[in-house]
Amino acid sequence: MLIRAAGAVAWRPGPDGDEVLLVHRTKYDDWSLPKGKQEPDEPLPVTAIREVREETGAAITLGRHLAPVRYRVNGSPKQVDFWAAQVTAVDDAAVPNSEVDKVIWLPVDAALRRVSYKQDVAVLTDFAAGVSDTTPFILLRHARALPRSDWKGDDTARPLDKAGTADAGLLASLLACFAAQATVASSPAARCLDTVRPYADRTGSPLRPEESLRALSRTASANPVPLIAALIVGRDPAIVCAHRENLPFLLDATLAAAGGNHVAAAMRRPLPKGGFLVLHLSGETLTAVDRYDSFAD
Repeated sequence: MLIRAAGAVAWRPGPDGDEVLLVHRTKYDDWSLPKGKQEPDEPLPVTAIREVREETGAAITLGRHLAPVRYRVNGSPKQVDFWAAQVTAVDDAAVPNSEVDKVIWLPVDAALRRVSYKQDVAVLTDFAAGVSDTTPFILLRHARALPRSDWKGDDTARPLDKAGTADAGLLASLLACFAAQATVASSPAARCLDTVRPYADRTGSPLRPEESLRALSRTASANPVPLIAALIVGRDPAIVCAHRENLPFLLDATLAAAGGNHVAAAMRRPLPKGGFLVLHLSGETLTAVDRYDSFAD
């Protein structure tokens, strides 16, 4: 059985470029990136944030997903997913602890020389090859709603079903991994508003119903392009919740506004309900796109 774990290249601005956080583990007498095992039913981004806080006392916000690493532990395969992650606060009293006795901030070049394992070298090399300081622009498909056949009223008022309501609660913690606060723009359909309301309530983020994000139809004449462009120009984290029908158009509008010529075909596959794309922007320029299809990823 595959062992899943997660961690982060936790970084902060330094006088000569980014500095990254390494941990020294007493048990192994090694220097490594902070990471740890996924708990049952825990989304991997949440694992990364929890493990970094437990090992280092650092609070982080996740950026782009780095290439995962695989190796074997006692004969079993293990995969560790890493994110670039900006440190927003540090509890200096959290270290030492039962796992980590020392932490150190180092420039990336020095960290590459200090880490004990080649897989950490690979992760740090991936981190250094991209942009660290990015802003998330998230395109989200609403969670599961009552089937149309079970709803006799106006389709705009069709609510989430029981599973969708539970997923919206999970999405609140998952989206918060990438944006502690964001402007939340949503289709006025109840199933979209109810998907993002738990996140907005949790983070104190403004929730804006936007007619231009309504599901495509012959009567939906509003153009969402100005909304997308304004959110990108604003350079603040943003979450846009919409429907399967209009998400491809919203992605194209985002790419056009952010100077993205194309994205991988895998990013264009229809998102499952509750799935989302994180487009990482540097200023108004797209630097990377990550896809999250399930809460386990």
